[in-house]
Amino acid sequence: MLAGMRYIGIDYGTKRVGVALSDDDGKMGFPHKVLNNTSTLLDEIVQLISDEQIKGIVFGDSKNLDGKENKVQAELKAFAAKLEAQTNIEIAFEPEYYTTKQAKDAQKLAGKESERADAIAAAIILTSYLERYGNNR
Repeated sequence: MLAGMRYIGIDYGTKRVGVALSDDDGKMGFPHKVLNNTSTLLDEIVQLISDEQIKGIVFGDSKNLDGKENKVQAELKAFAAKLEAQTNIEIAFEPEYYTTKQAKDAQKLAGKESERADAIAAAIILTSYLERYGNNR
């Protein structure tokens, strides 16, 4: 990984999309916001990538427990392809299983349930990717 490279993590859902941003060194992901999955989603994420000077994009790879693509995966891949075409930033996919549940469980333990679970899930996905590839890229 290149020093000083910022990443965006995306937990894509058909209704809501969680977004996380890495620290400036690209070491850890932090929840940023939850966006509604509407016709403006692509433009909103492209603008955020520009504003935050993002150099890497990581999507949660949404599959069933048996490893087969689920119903969200086709829509996710189509969206990722459009995002890659608009930003010229290569898309990476990080396996994700139960990240939204993990986020909600963590919120319950902290006594703070909120609508940020999708952003927290995106941070889990992004941090997992950064830990896996941290000094190898």
